[in-house]
Amino acid sequence: MTRTPIDPASEPADQLDPTFVFDFTAYDDLDDSTQRWSTWLSVEPLSRGPEPRPGWVVTSQGAVDTDLGILKTGKEADVFLLERADPLDPGGGVVMAAKRYRDSDHRSFHRAASYTEGRSMKRSRDERALKRKSTWGRQVAAGEWAVSEWDALKRLWEIGVPVPYPVQIDGTEILMEWITHDGETAPRLAQTRPEPGLLASYFDQLRGALATMAQAGLVHGDLSPYNTLAAGERLVVIDLPQIVDLVGNPQGMDFLMRDCTNMCTWFRARGLDVDEQELFGELMAHAF
Repeated sequence: MTRTPIDPASEPADQLDPTFVFDFTAYDDLDDSTQRWSTWLSVEPLSRGPEPRPGWVVTSQGAVDTDLGILKTGKEADVFLLERADPLDPGGGVVMAAKRYRDSDHRSFHRAASYTEGRSMKRSRDERALKRKSTWGRQVAAGEWAVSEWDALKRLWEIGVPVPYPVQIDGTEILMEWITHDGETAPRLAQTRPEPGLLASYFDQLRGALATMAQAGLVHGDLSPYNTLAAGERLVVIDLPQIVDLVGNPQGMDFLMRDCTNMCTWFRARGLDVDEQELFGELMAHAF
């Protein structure tokens, strides 16, 4: 005996099984080359930022990512501005910084071998490719640097170091908080001329951030006034792919001393009486 399938549309609404009834909203197709559907739900949960997440993070499945143009170019990566917004909720959108590491054209970091001492690759094939500097090796390098910065951002955010909130990582692209001041990209510390009170506050914030990192056994490794942002009265540390293990890396203490020297030299030139040896000693006391 055969059964005739029931057409739900012919059934009274009050007799439909609610299990098979759902609401949906249709979205128009994208025909703009600068746009893509949000990649938030296409990445693994561990590739999304730590919780609790800031309220501005857009998680809608219907959100669209729109490239707004390049913000900064670099030897290893470029940073773009990217807006993520649901077309049905345009007021809830957010502009983020999208840092994209180069793959086949990736250039090795200056003194990269020094930074990566103490790190290990998960796959021996990747490690061999890196040593041969093959095309695949360069792609692996880009991914490794992106993952290194992603891990650093997450860890530092969780322990309270002032860094941009890491939204997600997808391959060699990291989406993170766009640090602004008065609606514009916050300037690098090197571009500012703070008055004495703010200068002293900046140094106190820097010392606190470095102490927190030292307690966690971490060193920025390439800290300078050029990768520190002055967001009004707040200092924010950026550019962290080369983060170093203070103990695991044989040159960890040398990197820490260099970070202290770079920063103290700048603050001292602006009239603040600071000493890199004193700062280094204070940080080492936090570390051990």
